[in-house]
Amino acid sequence: MAHSDHHSGGAPGWIGWIVALIPLSLFVWFVTMIPSVSSGSRYVFSAVWIETLAYRFTLSVDGLALLFLLLISGIGFLIFGYAGHYLHGHPHLGRCFLYLTGFMLSMLGLVAAGDLITLFIFWELTSITSYLLIGLDHARKTARDAALQALLVTGGGGLALLVGFLLLGQLTGTMNLGELAPLAAVVQGSSLYVPILLLILFGAFTKSAQFPFHFWLPNAMEAPTPVSAYLHSATMVKAGVYLLARLSTVLSGSDEWLLIVTTAGVITMLLGAVMAFLFTDLKRVLAYSTISALGTLVFLLGLGTPAAANAAIVFLLAHALYKAALFMIAGIIDHQTGTREVPELGGLRPAMPVTAIVALLAAVSLAGFGPVLSFIGKEMLLEAVFESGRLSGVLTFAALLSAALLVAVAGIVAIRPFFGKRIETTLEPKEASAGLLAGPFLLAVTGVLLGIVPSGVTRNLISPAASSVTGVPEELHLALWHGLNLPLMLSAASVVTGVLLFLMWQRLRTYSARLSPLLRVTPTSLYDQSVPALNALARWQTRLLQNGYLRIYLLVTFSTMLGLIGLLHLREGLPPISLEGWADAQFYEVVVAVMILLGAFAAVRSESRLGAVAALGVVGYSVAFMYINFSAPDLAMTQFVIETLTVVIFVLVLYHLPRYAKLSSSRARVRDAAISVALGALVTFLVLAVTNTEATSEVSKFYAENSVSGGHGRNVVNVILVDFRALDTLGEITVLAIAAIGVFALLKLRVERSEQ
Repeated sequence: MAHSDHHSGGAPGWIGWIVALIPLSLFVWFVTMIPSVSSGSRYVFSAVWIETLAYRFTLSVDGLALLFLLLISGIGFLIFGYAGHYLHGHPHLGRCFLYLTGFMLSMLGLVAAGDLITLFIFWELTSITSYLLIGLDHARKTARDAALQALLVTGGGGLALLVGFLLLGQLTGTMNLGELAPLAAVVQGSSLYVPILLLILFGAFTKSAQFPFHFWLPNAMEAPTPVSAYLHSATMVKAGVYLLARLSTVLSGSDEWLLIVTTAGVITMLLGAVMAFLFTDLKRVLAYSTISALGTLVFLLGLGTPAAANAAIVFLLAHALYKAALFMIAGIIDHQTGTREVPELGGLRPAMPVTAIVALLAAVSLAGFGPVLSFIGKEMLLEAVFESGRLSGVLTFAALLSAALLVAVAGIVAIRPFFGKRIETTLEPKEASAGLLAGPFLLAVTGVLLGIVPSGVTRNLISPAASSVTGVPEELHLALWHGLNLPLMLSAASVVTGVLLFLMWQRLRTYSARLSPLLRVTPTSLYDQSVPALNALARWQTRLLQNGYLRIYLLVTFSTMLGLIGLLHLREGLPPISLEGWADAQFYEVVVAVMILLGAFAAVRSESRLGAVAALGVVGYSVAFMYINFSAPDLAMTQFVIETLTVVIFVLVLYHLPRYAKLSSSRARVRDAAISVALGALVTFLVLAVTNTEATSEVSKFYAENSVSGGHGRNVVNVILVDFRALDTLGEITVLAIAAIGVFALLKLRVERSEQ
């Protein structure tokens, strides 16, 4: 039996409708924007965020954004209400509503983002909130694993997306989405176009579960059914499709776009349809049908033609309506019978007549043949593919095969559970409550009404959204009947084929089971192998770099510094240095410098800790003499105090430690010496280069001018430490205090043990 995620007892079911007032209020607000947006206007909100980077937080609502805003908030309203009844008594119901609200707001921010950075921030928030939702029942390991898988896959894509956005912004000189379209020729003519395209597509494909990243989406069915219904219909998985649609005016039209996007879309479309046909868990069947639909949308956007973009918008709207309804129906079946396995269901119609009717209405939309909006979308899809030019025959066949399989899936979802011989279930089936049926009923009926009377939604929503995708005004005229044309005949052929596949479902599933040994290497198996390998790599590098030896930490830090700075100077040339002034060095300055060198050498070569501390003291006191020589007595006094305290403390602590032991080989010591000498030479070279460079910074001038007026002190160094850089100084004091407490604790522990 499939896992059931409903409960009993607890808060009343109608609590969900109270929380649902949040998305309902947003939906009403977005509805008021329809007249302005449909007439070509755009709502824009912009505020300065990071002024030094000239970055603005921007929200913008055009036709495409408004369509998504209405779907997210409208379907969200019904999902919230449904969740209150479905999860009635769930121990984490309040947490679920909190996560759902955050998820919804993140998705709203994503589609309303007016610039790349804002879009990315909300993009990542959807990944985080979906992780929390998928793992809501965190006591189950399967839920935790599925949540982690979704986060790793989409989070990895998000990192690639960020790099792509930054490269795109660097290339175009703007992060504003509204300013990118006119720069399409600049972008596609650049050598950075292909890297940018690949990075952005990687992010979009992981989010929208395109092959080979599709595997995380069915596993996300571990989330409660209301979450699955929301995630699959109007929110997270549509984010990648939205991104492709939003950036199509900048990135589409090239051979690379056509090849990569169309290929990924077609493979995903067929793979999802085949897998949906072969599974028996209702939620998993619907999950794979979602993958197929997402592949179809990506496939259409990959074609890059206005007809394909128009078909994608219609198909997107239709899919959001029927998929949310079907997921809620699957949840109702599970809720009322105790199972969602199709072979364990049958003959439920007499006990659940209203649910059966709603399921049939939604399934007709899934099949895409009848007086429904999805039928119009399917005809537009077939027409756009047939007229796409290159490989139109192959692409049309792929679209027909996918459509036929989804017709069979519609029968599996809506006919097998409700018709035929009655099969006994764990729970005695009975009709669902009005609170559970309201959402799927309204969505299924809306899909039918929009199919019968599509003119209003076409003019006010679909046409403006399509115009945003193509970049030119689109005037669509949708209708159920266009006469006996080729798309209609192809659509009818897909329905007939789908009915035959439905009748042969059991036999074909038996045959397919024999092929399973051939599918040992799949994206899922690769993921399962890569995660332990990634953990092993992390453990290895932790043992290598975080091994507890300060010497190794310094070695890694200094080697990295040498490599980066050395490569930079080798590539851009060495800066000029000057040795002027060295001839004027006084005798005592040379003596102090020699003392510093001798002290450092003695500290390194000493075989006694006390001897090394004394040698370091010589270095410190010599530096203090340098300060005196250059008229900085305050720094000299500070250095004297610090050196004295350091030597005293070191002597007190190190006195109790054992003698030196050789912990490294001769080869390691030669290596360390080479890196030390190289680093010292590099720092010396940089200091000489800096002293030969004319300073352009006004920082020192600022401190000198504002020391008295701003810090009320005439000692500039002191004012810098206690006023201008007070937080820095406080941090240093805090570190020293924590270190002192640690030392005191260790010494006290030693004393207590010796007394025992």
